[in-house]
Amino acid sequence: MSDRTRGPAKSRQQSAIAMAALLAAMVATDVTWAQAAAQPVPALQSPSAASAPAPQSEPAPRPDPVPRENPGLLNEIGKLLEKPASMLPALKSPKETIDDAAGAISRLTKSPGVKGRVACPVAPNGAPDCKAAADKLCQHNGFKEGRSLDVDTTRNCSAKALLSGRKPDESECRTDNYVTRALCQ
Repeated sequence: MSDRTRGPAKSRQQSAIAMAALLAAMVATDVTWAQAAAQPVPALQSPSAASAPAPQSEPAPRPDPVPRENPGLLNEIGKLLEKPASMLPALKSPKETIDDAAGAISRLTKSPGVKGRVACPVAPNGAPDCKAAADKLCQHNGFKEGRSLDVDTTRNCSAKALLSGRKPDESECRTDNYVTRALCQ
């Protein structure tokens, strides 16, 4: 299976594992450096000093059974990575993600609201006022107000203009708008 078909959850998990391994290596290296720096470096001695008896040194202190905490950045990152599940959000399987998307799409495509047919009155500026028609459609169905979802537009011409045999001009026809579906509140 190629890496592209594994999905984002698999690649996030692999990234988290790789980061944890890298951090563990960095912390281990940091501890090793700290221990190497703590050990004394033997001084170069002259040949005459080498033949002289070495002064008695105190026995090396035993390391603490509990390592002391290093308050550095790497230590803090290490603490975070001890519980990687708490860092990452809960991941859904690909099937769950697809099911969620399908549910959202089906909710959007279903026909919400009420259906009917109410004419949009003409506003003072000459445009159709379909908000008033949507409110009227919703109030007729027991709601307070609404917004138009579907509008039907028709062109109505007088019978005289249609039967004259010529193309009717704009003065002989009018455009009517109707709200056919509204989202009610």
